Amino acid sequence: MQTPSLSTWNLTIRFGGHTAVNAVSCDFRPGELTVIVGPNGAGKTTYFNMISGQLAPSAGQVLKGGEDITRLSPSARAKKGVGRAFQLTNLFPRLSVIENIRLAVQAQSGDGRRFFQRVESLSSLTDKAQHYLRATNLEPKAEMMAALLPHGDQRKLEVALLMAMEPDIYMFDEPTAGMSLDHAPDVLNLIAEIKKDTTKTVLLVEHKMDVVRRLADRIIVLHNGELIADGDPGEVMSSQIVKDVYLGNAGELA
Repeated sequence: MQTPSLSTWNLTIRFGGHTAVNAVSCDFRPGELTVIVGPNGAGKTTYFNMISGQLAPSAGQVLKGGEDITRLSPSARAKKGVGRAFQLTNLFPRLSVIENIRLAVQAQSGDGRRFFQRVESLSSLTDKAQHYLRATNLEPKAEMMAALLPHGDQRKLEVALLMAMEPDIYMFDEPTAGMSLDHAPDVLNLIAEIKKDTTKTVLLVEHKMDVVRRLADRIIVLHNGELIADGDPGEVMSSQIVKDVYLGNAGELA
């Protein structure tokens, strides 16, 4: 069996007397898009925050390719290839779209010592930035200030920045939240393209079942901080325990 690119082992976090996530163990593999679902308060985002480093677990481990990264900072995890989008805004609002992407490319290259040089002289970085600009269909807005972008395009820019960092683990927390019906498909198409790369592992927190059906290779279900189902999307969504958890929303899960 393929070695997991990312694993959580008995991952647990307590806030006072409340256990928000309780001993969740999961392996995630390259070429797989896993959607994490569950009702409000299930612990989905808290679980994500422990994987990406925003929260330190009370117990358990996070492993990247077998390496224990449990105590690493979010930035240290990013350098090791764990990329997170949509929870923390990484945009420079007063810079243009292309300047945002170029800085992300420069950061990924490790060439921070040239941060204050004229970016026009960094032709290789510019070429690479143009690639991600095209990949996210933002070319028409390349010179627009990031702060002036519509919400949907800001989300696309966040994907571009994440792609520019070239992670092998992509994490998306409700990527279409707050987006119009017109813009949501653009972001979902970008995630679908990332999914085609079998060297990448994609984790997605989502509650919209149409998005789940479209993208998921696998679904895991959290309820009251515990893992209650894990497997093929059709089997998980039709299981009685999942229908019971969603309290009458079985039609949505069918």
